[in-house]
Amino acid sequence: MSANDRPATGQPTATYESAFLKACRREPVPHTPVWFMRQAGRSLPEYLKVREGIPMLESCMRPELVAEITLQPVRRHNVDAAIYFSDIVVPLKAIGIDLDIKPGVGPVVEKPIRTRADLAQLRDLTPEDVSYVTEAIKLLTAELGETPLIGFAGAPFTLASYLVEGGPSKNHEHTKALMYGDPQLWADLLDRLAEITSTFLKVQIEAGASAVQLFDSWVGALAPVDYRRSVMPASTKVFKAVESYGVPRIHFGVGTGELLGLMGEAGADVVGVDWRVPLDEAARRVSPGKALQGNLDPAVLFSTTEAVEAKTREVLDAAAGLEGHVFNLGHGVPPTTDPDALTRLVEYVHTQTAR
Repeated sequence: MSANDRPATGQPTATYESAFLKACRREPVPHTPVWFMRQAGRSLPEYLKVREGIPMLESCMRPELVAEITLQPVRRHNVDAAIYFSDIVVPLKAIGIDLDIKPGVGPVVEKPIRTRADLAQLRDLTPEDVSYVTEAIKLLTAELGETPLIGFAGAPFTLASYLVEGGPSKNHEHTKALMYGDPQLWADLLDRLAEITSTFLKVQIEAGASAVQLFDSWVGALAPVDYRRSVMPASTKVFKAVESYGVPRIHFGVGTGELLGLMGEAGADVVGVDWRVPLDEAARRVSPGKALQGNLDPAVLFSTTEAVEAKTREVLDAAAGLEGHVFNLGHGVPPTTDPDALTRLVEYVHTQTAR
């Protein structure tokens, strides 16, 4: 168990009994728990203030700043869980990959990985490489009280895509060319990334994270047969590596309606669903024994309060028969979202689902 959940006495803590962790474990909840992907970030004026003049990757390596940014949406929105403020490329930067996060572009890799010789760039990650993560999480768990903290990492496929393409890509030409053209090199690349990702998640759990989410942001670009053959083994390896800790494992990707069953099969306890597939249909695609997370269209937040509530009601109605449901957006909070819209949304879900 995470140190944040099961103290030496063996008695469940308030964190362990929180609505969020109960929903992840498919237990009865006092209300449907809510958190938002990218809740800590650009939509908050207080975030922009503390980040002013500090590059993204540097901000991820300052424990006090990470703790402050992670706490901001909890204070403002009354969400049921915090998510650790970081970026999926942080462990790659920590092992010496020459990359930077360029404003308006995203992660850019100086020397893409496209040959077997390029694999030498990927050494093992050690806890010492990311000691600032341990320090930040200890600060956070001391402040969060009964609110759970979600740790996270990028999934092997999405990390591989950044590394092979050299940055964000719409069509993933280089990535797919490597996957189809040199399946053994591709398998070795993903296996190495699975090791790095597993270590990164273990560091977060051992420091006190109560759950972890694996973001496979780009995997929706694949057909199910390619996912099963070329991606699923590495994701499964990550989920297996943290299974013994007993914390809920969430799996999320964008445009993954055709992959939902396989993503659950990979080892997740909770499957994240984007806005394209209603939750009742998602439940049919995912095998029993999994909770679901999602899935309001983030664009709805720019509409009227009445429209937000109507669309939220649709999500809650579709989730009515689920074994467990964590309310979230179907993707991250857009940067120009009115923060008050999120605060109202949390209150609406809590009120509508109070039991």
